[in-house]
Amino acid sequence: MTATAVRVDTAPAAQVKRRRRSLGWIAVVPLLAFVAVAFGLPAIAMLDGAFTAKDPATGATSYTVDNLTASLKGAYLTALLGSVKLSAVSAALATAFGLPLAQAVVSSRFRGLREAVLTASGVLANFGGVPLAFAFVATLGNAGVLTRQLGLTDKGWDLYSFWGLVIVYLYFLIPLMVLTITPALDGLRTQWREAAQNNGATGVQYWRFVALPVLLPTLLGGFVLLFGSAFAAYATAAAMVGSSIPLVTLQIADAISGNVLVGQENVALALSLDMVLVAGLVMAVYLPLQRRSARWLA
Repeated sequence: MTATAVRVDTAPAAQVKRRRRSLGWIAVVPLLAFVAVAFGLPAIAMLDGAFTAKDPATGATSYTVDNLTASLKGAYLTALLGSVKLSAVSAALATAFGLPLAQAVVSSRFRGLREAVLTASGVLANFGGVPLAFAFVATLGNAGVLTRQLGLTDKGWDLYSFWGLVIVYLYFLIPLMVLTITPALDGLRTQWREAAQNNGATGVQYWRFVALPVLLPTLLGGFVLLFGSAFAAYATAAAMVGSSIPLVTLQIADAISGNVLVGQENVALALSLDMVLVAGLVMAVYLPLQRRSARWLA
């Protein structure tokens, strides 16, 4: 009698769960359709073009790996490595500077300061492109205000160099790191610090043996996120340095504009595929780190 009652009660519940799951999938359909149109179709076109070559003489097209081979040689490879180097250096410096800044904000007793810094970080993290390049050129360019007042040119300062571009990238990468690491710093429990102090640990020892090991996945994940942001940046570098610094985004722009040899019109798509592969590797590293840090700081 009891078994029959249980079956009667659980059957409708199972049906309700299945119905909710089906309705959930229906609600996701518009998002999936948007992703398919906005990202799927361009991705398919990029893949098709990256493996397609056109014969200059006959105009016939054929599938080949020549575009990918060309994208990993000569100036194209130099540009790809230049973007990786610029992104890695900028992300590493932004991580190093962003952590203590975020800790100062989190540990501050003034709530207004925290809100002001986080709000400003949200704005500055999205401030880039031509306006950012113009601001730095007007301030620290060859004829910039600070450059003339401080005589930076005589001291060897050059904004239109690798390190000049790194400084410009730090302008939006450091605020992005502050936004990324602040929730993790909020997740550090006060009991951990108190326990460390009760066992005679100093502040440095607490950070070395407790806080930093817990924050390490988040720090690495933030570094990867900053790397991807810097790696994909285009407008700022294009407005500032043009082609004086080899970057893969600038090479893609040149190839799209037709500044390539005959028969290499689709090299830009191959370079874009290289960037997608690098971004895929970045996300493959970032997602596990994010899940691991979430388990510690939950």
